[in-house]
Amino acid sequence: MFDIHATHPMPTTPRDPSDGVSCFPFTDRRAADPQDRPLRVAVLGSTGSIGTSTLDVIESSGGRFQAWLLAAHRSVESLVAQARRVKPAWVVVVDEQAAAQLGSGSLPPGTRLAVGADALEKLVRDPAADRVVSAIVGAAGLRSTWAAVEAGKTVALANKETLVMAGPLVMRLAARSGGTILPVDSEHSAIHQALCSGRPDEVQRIVLTASGGPFRTRPPESFAEITPAEALRHPTWSMGPKITVDSATMMNKALELIEARWLFGIPAEKLAVMVHPQSIVHSLVEFVDGSVIAQLSPPDMRLPIQYALTYPARTMGPARRLDFTRPMTLEFEPPDTERFPAVRLGHEAAARGGTAGAVLNAANEEAVGAFLAGRLRFTDIADACAKVLDEHPFEAEPTLEEIGRLDAWARLEVRTWSAG
Repeated sequence: MFDIHATHPMPTTPRDPSDGVSCFPFTDRRAADPQDRPLRVAVLGSTGSIGTSTLDVIESSGGRFQAWLLAAHRSVESLVAQARRVKPAWVVVVDEQAAAQLGSGSLPPGTRLAVGADALEKLVRDPAADRVVSAIVGAAGLRSTWAAVEAGKTVALANKETLVMAGPLVMRLAARSGGTILPVDSEHSAIHQALCSGRPDEVQRIVLTASGGPFRTRPPESFAEITPAEALRHPTWSMGPKITVDSATMMNKALELIEARWLFGIPAEKLAVMVHPQSIVHSLVEFVDGSVIAQLSPPDMRLPIQYALTYPARTMGPARRLDFTRPMTLEFEPPDTERFPAVRLGHEAAARGGTAGAVLNAANEEAVGAFLAGRLRFTDIADACAKVLDEHPFEAEPTLEEIGRLDAWARLEVRTWSAG
């Protein structure tokens, strides 16, 4: 099912931006989108925050896009409501027990039901799917994203874990299959846009911005007392619980550093993080001449989602706009890595490559779950991740099977650690 022996090298040089094709290091062609019908979109993880925002974009597109497939793990009630609203050709419920809750007549006429991860992988390969939005949270999104890339699809990638876990393998697969990966994370979308201002050899540094989360100014000596309810109150973004906790620990920025390392083919030493509480500047690219190109917009995920769906074109959409008739203050400060040690872990994993990203991601997913369940303190999340990252049997050139094995190992280590 997985082509783990892909040997094609990752492209490192894009075509000149002036020739009208992608500025991306790995996408050297335009997606061949049909002009005589709506673009058919498969939304994986449609009931999550990215998935619901994607449906907003589709419904406001004036018929340019059509929701062809909606998939969720077990949120059947929300999935049925979405299906009745947008009437997709397919609905996929990955969890078989959850799918059993669907009674006869639950779905609208013309919408078919598929059940299980294998069915989802088969459908994302279907020629009828023009673009795939990969918005399944966590490591669970790797299999379906791999299937879409292997089928040569254009993938709007919100599942950062795919590249954190298996970045080199996925990028080589895209080069081999002709698949295109367009980022949906606001930071990586901003970087994509800014990179069009120069050539790869002119890039001095890429700076990912971070809101700093809810605890940017909280005394660090009180971090051990942070409750899940406090960690879930993000000051600027509305996201799911796992991603919101990642923002509070700044582990989201650690994972984004690793993602950027493989997504853009940029050495880890050229990647940096800057805290920007207003979440208006979504990332910056510094070029060798000293120019810094940034992308600005209100914190609204519908904009990067739409950019990934319409690329290389730009169209009107539902995202909020900046109001330049009102005063605006933009602040920037370096991250406090003593307060937020996760940022250091991200730099380390991005520099090491190999299995470091997969192990860090697995340990973090398990630790965040334990924190939300009350089995770990807030400060234990980064501590557990550091311990597992330091002690794991590192592999420099892992296969997908080895990545899967170490993912399971890291989760067991954290469960054992939290149980103690």
